[in-house]
Amino acid sequence: MTRLTALLAAVLVIGGGAVAYVMTGGEAEDRFVECRTSNVAGGSAAIGGPFELVSETGETVTEKDVIDKPTLIYFGYTFCPDVCPLDAARNAEAVDILEDRGEIVKPVFISVDPERDTPEVLAEFTDYLHPRMVGLTGSPEQVRAASKAYRTYYQAQKSEGDEEYYLVDHSTMTYLALPGHGFVEFFRRDVSAEQMADRVQCFVDAA
Repeated sequence: MTRLTALLAAVLVIGGGAVAYVMTGGEAEDRFVECRTSNVAGGSAAIGGPFELVSETGETVTEKDVIDKPTLIYFGYTFCPDVCPLDAARNAEAVDILEDRGEIVKPVFISVDPERDTPEVLAEFTDYLHPRMVGLTGSPEQVRAASKAYRTYYQAQKSEGDEEYYLVDHSTMTYLALPGHGFVEFFRRDVSAEQMADRVQCFVDAA
């Protein structure tokens, strides 16, 4: 090997390591690299983190209580006329596919409409979609903090004299989090239940 060839090889190795470092938020080795199909500015460590919310049974829970197994997290609201029910149903279907394969994944629905989404309302909504789906709500401050941790967006579209019936604009990503790892991947709306199940399976196997 000539000196020039050796130098180029060294540059490629160093450059590849730098890319891996950036993509994983500082981790030189990414055990999930074969599973990832999305890029996150700042690395996966930039999404997720501590939160405190209220479960559909009225209990205060933290991220440690919620992410005790592979978890699919979606931010939406129960009065959503179309997007949220479809996305949550897709997530529930992916969970069933994974369960048929022997993998138990928890579907979680975090409300961005805490004024209307009481624990009781959430319980009825999630029970209809999946028996193991967990609904979470909280004070406006708690919901805002959880949304900020996952870098989601939401904004209620209220008008004068219409305090009960309003829509909430919100982002529609679904987030995969693993115990001991936190956030590892997100899924857009165009991902099918089968595709989601396959990608979740990859992360679970790699963990």
